[in-house]
Amino acid sequence: MLSQTLKYAYFPGCVAQGACRELYQSTQALTKALDIQLIELKKAACCGSGTFKEDSQLLEDTVNARNIALAEELNLPLLTHCSTCQGVIGHVNERLQESQTNNPGYVEQVNGLLHKEGCSPYRGSTVVKHLLYALVTDYGLEEITRRVTRQLTGLKCAAFYGCYLLRAQKSMPYDDPYNPEAMENVFRSVGATPIYYRGRTQCCGWPLSSYATTQSFQMAGMHIQEALESGADCLVTPCPLCHLNLDSRQPEVEKVIGHKLGLPVLHLPQLIALALGISPKELGLDRHIVSTKPVLEKLGI
Repeated sequence: MLSQTLKYAYFPGCVAQGACRELYQSTQALTKALDIQLIELKKAACCGSGTFKEDSQLLEDTVNARNIALAEELNLPLLTHCSTCQGVIGHVNERLQESQTNNPGYVEQVNGLLHKEGCSPYRGSTVVKHLLYALVTDYGLEEITRRVTRQLTGLKCAAFYGCYLLRAQKSMPYDDPYNPEAMENVFRSVGATPIYYRGRTQCCGWPLSSYATTQSFQMAGMHIQEALESGADCLVTPCPLCHLNLDSRQPEVEKVIGHKLGLPVLHLPQLIALALGISPKELGLDRHIVSTKPVLEKLGI
């Protein structure tokens, strides 16, 4: 049993409030079921998904210093549920914390810009943590297992970590960036069977999609095909941008690679919440482009 309620400053990001609204729904449903308290940062800005620094590193750092400062005002860790947001904001936090010692003038410059706009200064006093690692390291897999009411026995799940979650920061204190196990351990905790395949730690192709669409879809198709050939019933991802390329664009991917795929792609909180007995409708499983019915049928839901 947890000794106290976990509480986080919740950074939902923009994709989960738009194209992947089901991620927002399922995160809310999951954390409520686990008695995790989220204080949503409604004034937060888009992290930029790595594009701000193409114009200006200072721009990326200042925008996200402000996001971090909003969590610092609450004296809470900043929680993301997007690998890309985690990578960008986590990297900014790491860079600015290092700059407090190695280049304090740069932090003063960032805070000067924040002050000019009436924002709180960046202090470097909190951590940026993805929902996956909050569940594994703060909540605990044993506690998740204790809460399970619907074992996902027989469901073969292939993790798709994406690249930002594992490699954007210099240090990865929660997992091995080259051979991660956090998601596979979550699968085991809810009774599912993890499937290993080559592409689980590689890029989904989303960053290429705006200027090299064919290559992007070829990458996505290769990963989906490998997971299918390894016996997966579904892909599970902690990143809504990966979900867009692997689920929403899967029909287009099929046209590029020339054959049918039809592999359901779940958001991580959807999978865990199913094991807690939450209804598919409440989790937005009817919003996916690739039908999730095969997953639900296999589970007898």
